[in-house]
Amino acid sequence: MISHETLAVAVIGAPALTTALLTIVPSRHVSSLAVACALPTSGLGIAFAIVGLRDSASLHHGIAIDAAGGLLVGVTGLVGLASVAVSPAYFVTLRSSLVALQRRQRVYFILLYSFWAVLFAIPIAGNLGIAWLLLEASTGPSAMLIGFSGKARALEAGWKYLVLTSLGLAVALLGIVILTAGLPQGIGGLSWHELPTYTAGAKPALIAYVLLIAGLAAKIGWAPVHNWLPDAHSEAPAPVSALLSAALLPSVLLVAWRSEHALAPVIGPHTAQTVLVGFGLVSLAVAIPFLWRSLAWKRLLAYSSLEHMGVIALGIGFATPLALAGVAIHIVGHAVAKALGFYAATPLVGHEPRAAAHGVTGIARTEHTLGAAMGLSLGTLAGLPPSPLFVSEILIVAGGFQAGRDWAAALATILLGLGFVGLMHSLLEVTAGKAHRRAGGLIPGLGSIGALAAVSTVMLGALTAAAFLLPGSSLVADLVKGLS
Repeated sequence: MISHETLAVAVIGAPALTTALLTIVPSRHVSSLAVACALPTSGLGIAFAIVGLRDSASLHHGIAIDAAGGLLVGVTGLVGLASVAVSPAYFVTLRSSLVALQRRQRVYFILLYSFWAVLFAIPIAGNLGIAWLLLEASTGPSAMLIGFSGKARALEAGWKYLVLTSLGLAVALLGIVILTAGLPQGIGGLSWHELPTYTAGAKPALIAYVLLIAGLAAKIGWAPVHNWLPDAHSEAPAPVSALLSAALLPSVLLVAWRSEHALAPVIGPHTAQTVLVGFGLVSLAVAIPFLWRSLAWKRLLAYSSLEHMGVIALGIGFATPLALAGVAIHIVGHAVAKALGFYAATPLVGHEPRAAAHGVTGIARTEHTLGAAMGLSLGTLAGLPPSPLFVSEILIVAGGFQAGRDWAAALATILLGLGFVGLMHSLLEVTAGKAHRRAGGLIPGLGSIGALAAVSTVMLGALTAAAFLLPGSSLVADLVKGLS
């Protein structure tokens, strides 16, 4: 039987090997090879997810295997598969010459698979130092993918992402250096199991923890250090935007979660969790005014990411079984709905070219399949019953009251209500608003988005059913325990 360590290496090695193959395969076969390799790569990720969700938490040879990591690897596998599958439709919209198109496809898929490999590795890292290195490694390929179109706004967004997230990781590194100085084992003590042995006192540990979380917040996209997020999500190719929002942001958040769990015995659980609750509430509050505005489709989804990363931060900060059950459902439900929304951007621009930079209305009146996909995505992200995010938000808020953080839970309820109203207004306008004359001809990716919408409907329905069964389950117990 294959060991957990071997499976972990295979999960990371599969996209890395594909990256190497993409550099040498003839240009005309690049796209076919990328799509063909996506299924086994995703399958390995799902296999690791099953192991992480089924087996008790363990940490061996620098590899972390637990429920939270398994959940994120599974999500990354599914979203990565879909992103590779819909990428050929994105290239149809570029209208480049055949030679230029083949050259750009090679670069694109090399960067995409490199990014996918790092995304798999982050939740598996059993050491805070290694996790930081992986986060830094993710910056290069993701920044180049954000600016891939070569347009001035995309290049600006890529540079903004590169500079701001690198600055954030530099702040996080300062926190790690402070932690290293107070660990008996030095740099070897950055293992998730060894961090609770910090001996320099609670005050230096708190300073290091705040620096670490504040630095990671820039990569997660928490307010007030979220400035790169709207531009990057709206300017990146749609399949890349899906990976950024559905996989990268929650994977970085997992590093923050594990850091909180590991350092809570040193600085106190209440203090450690309060930092996360604070970032969650601020992110919700900052996102609300933008969710009430008429924005371009991808920019609206970007501000929705800010809101939902805030919701997940609240659930982790509340840290009760109810809240963590909500977190598990929210991570998966958000990934499914947000990825579908970003994938819909490709046929949307083909259907109405102005949608790349302006808000649109009445899509369901002129293209039913596309309107249904966008409606499903936005309705789920709004928390419209019976979507899984409706149930997960109730669980997280209830977990806040269960934790004795009544003021935070009450404020979160108000903010979530305001976000719901804003997104529901956008939902009605985008799907059933005034219809405009649309571009004729073939719409790139429309067939794929119809199939993805059908699959997403089934998955979201299953998640809603699972949300009622999750509280009190062994999965929630494993999430509470973490890697300890």
